[in-house]
Amino acid sequence: MSTHNRRTVLKSAGGIALIGTLAGCAGGGGQSGDDGSDEEMSDEEMESDDGESEPDASIRVAHLSPDAPNVDVYVAGDAVLEDVPYRTVSDYLDIQSGTYQVMITAAGDMDTVVYDQELEVPAGEFTIAALGELAEENEAFGVEVYEDDISDPGEDARIRLVHAAPDAPNVDVTTGGNALFEDVPFGAAGATTVAPGEYTLNVRPATENNDGDVVDSFDVAPEAGTVYTGFAVGYLAPDDAPADAPFGLELVVDAEN
Repeated sequence: MSTHNRRTVLKSAGGIALIGTLAGCAGGGGQSGDDGSDEEMSDEEMESDDGESEPDASIRVAHLSPDAPNVDVYVAGDAVLEDVPYRTVSDYLDIQSGTYQVMITAAGDMDTVVYDQELEVPAGEFTIAALGELAEENEAFGVEVYEDDISDPGEDARIRLVHAAPDAPNVDVTTGGNALFEDVPFGAAGATTVAPGEYTLNVRPATENNDGDVVDSFDVAPEAGTVYTGFAVGYLAPDDAPADAPFGLELVVDAEN
């Protein structure tokens, strides 16, 4: 497993906007008072020493499109990630909540634009994932924005699954005869908590009894207080696909509490 929770501050540019589909689990992000109620920060608290608002949102980018080339990612016209290969999940970038123009191009080639849209970033933590295919043989290329719940799971671990395998049907994920995730469609996400330990995750086509044939298995060892996202990527049948990208699980650490 790789840890991807270093953060970089990204100053926002005014007047530019970010609209995406928020899919996945409800996340944290607000401040809580002693009584558990939300309390708003004052304007003075939100201002930094140089008069600019402090970042209250974090975003990261995941390149999950198996037939897309390495990419550059621009936010509000600034290159924030360069030459990003398939299956890469970036570190978090700390920004001010608001609206931003997000553009994804072929690495080193601003004329080859694969995505250029406005996205809206509320306060909190989010993953901007490029998924689907440029060839559109199974799923069209697009961008999904997932809200990341990095709150402390306590003595358990939290694991989220994102289905980003273009030629895979809805899937079940089981371990030891128990279903962790059921009937997950392409592009969707869901999370569950598990006790720390060693598990074998079996990925199956979704069935009523979670007993479909296992298409792949992955060994994981989640630790207490840690939050993970597993991105199911690639092709079940890479020989018949637009790119030679076998099915796999990209498991990253979202937060260690």
